[in-house]
Amino acid sequence: MYLVLLGAPGTGKGTQAKILGERQGWLHLSTGDMLREAVAAQTELGRQAKSYMDAGSLVPDELVIDMLLERIARPDAEAGFILDGFPRTLAQAKALDEALERAGKAIDVALHFVAPDEELVRRLSNRWICRRCGYIANRRLAECPACGGELYQREDDREDTVRTRLQTQKPPADMVAYYRDHGKLVEIDAMQPVERVTDDLLNAIGRVKSA
Repeated sequence: MYLVLLGAPGTGKGTQAKILGERQGWLHLSTGDMLREAVAAQTELGRQAKSYMDAGSLVPDELVIDMLLERIARPDAEAGFILDGFPRTLAQAKALDEALERAGKAIDVALHFVAPDEELVRRLSNRWICRRCGYIANRRLAECPACGGELYQREDDREDTVRTRLQTQKPPADMVAYYRDHGKLVEIDAMQPVERVTDDLLNAIGRVKSA
């Protein structure tokens, strides 16, 4: 199974990607992690990516997709993979599909995590981090429950910043429509408890497998 996860920050897709990967034996691929791994390993594609990153430029889509194809050709991706954080645009989605088709593969389903903006603002703006041990709390507390350290809020977790992030980091409507038009989009209610969301994901994937 080859999956794409779509959703705004705070919808829980990263958490669910990890759960699905562990339960199903699928490779969880974050493009950020993949880039860092390739750069650290000093692969040819990693060196190319590093030249863009060192210059403060975005790594071109073509290079990211080449790295992705190289990564999913390894044995640990044989059972399937979960893409988290890519594609982010319609152009990237189309380029990815074309590249996968040339490799004899295709995305099976695009799982779109949906929740109201106000809920996402509440979730993201209630994140507090311990300066001492890094513990993450989902509400402001007098002290860290793990070590007693001071809790602080990152600048990008403040409410006004969160609202701005949501407007720029939501999956664009034309990309969502692209997957819907190709019969691959499944919307997931991200307002539910984690366990219920996991159940919905597994049920949706099961329907795709049996189709």
